[in-house]
Amino acid sequence: MNITMIEAAAQRISGHIQRTPLLNAPLLDQIAGRRIFVKAESLQVTGSFKARGGWAAVSALPAGTKGVIAMSSGNHAQGVARAAKGHGIAAVILMPKDAPQVKMDNTRAWGAEVVLYDRATEDRDAIAQEIAQSRAYALIPPYDHPEVIAGQGTLGLEIAADAQAAGIEQAQVLVPCGGGGLSSGVALALAARAPDLRLRTVEPEGFDDMARSLAAGERLRNPRLSGSVCDAILTPTPGQMTFPILREHAGPGLVVSDAQALQAVALAFRHLRLVLEPGGAVALAAALFAKDLTADVICIASGGNVAEEVFRQALDQRP
Repeated sequence: MNITMIEAAAQRISGHIQRTPLLNAPLLDQIAGRRIFVKAESLQVTGSFKARGGWAAVSALPAGTKGVIAMSSGNHAQGVARAAKGHGIAAVILMPKDAPQVKMDNTRAWGAEVVLYDRATEDRDAIAQEIAQSRAYALIPPYDHPEVIAGQGTLGLEIAADAQAAGIEQAQVLVPCGGGGLSSGVALALAARAPDLRLRTVEPEGFDDMARSLAAGERLRNPRLSGSVCDAILTPTPGQMTFPILREHAGPGLVVSDAQALQAVALAFRHLRLVLEPGGAVALAAALFAKDLTADVICIASGGNVAEEVFRQALDQRP
């Protein structure tokens, strides 16, 4: 993985994704005691940054590819489904049974076939491999894939340009982290284009495998795979491809509670008029509530595909 691959992905996805804004709300700055800039990927097509990696990966497939299969709780699902439809090929998406219904519905709306599995008892990788082999489809995993990482890294190119335009010379860049595809892509882009912007991953309590792995210097697993409102970023362990990149380029990982993530959802709506899902709001939660951060913080609001009942729950949160 290198900056050349990210720049090539940026060329391929140009015209097929949104260039999202970098937002600031003075009232959020007051709450945090620091300047907070929010990269609003919740405004991206399909509602999350996954549209980048999905299009980058599908657009790099060899001519004649019959179809693709992907595994996702919903955001990568929609990104790959949309890209497959745009390229005129079939898509099968393997989704956990407890994924939000809105994400299942939206994935089907992009023309994909959805296959459900139990994330607590079934091996999604084995199921995906079986379908890929039986149908001769290309497998596009959610983070351990070079073109997916490159596509997500295009967001880092935008952040570097946004920071320069805003006069932000030094900052910590907080990124919601599951398997590390977004974090590693952005980290590579920042290392090449804005080395004074230091990336830090953010995860929910109890599912902080990346933070613990970065501290230990080796890939560690989460003890469980469900039980957080941040469904979009619950993964068993850091990716084989993503972890070495983050070990080299990222600072210590940050962890937030579900309650803080929900509060960030509410504050983003009240002060920025952004609709976020809890997993997409963990970086904002860390920017608001974490202690050991710099004066300027850039956080990625990575997705807004939130179930209505969860959004209502968040808005009921009181500061």
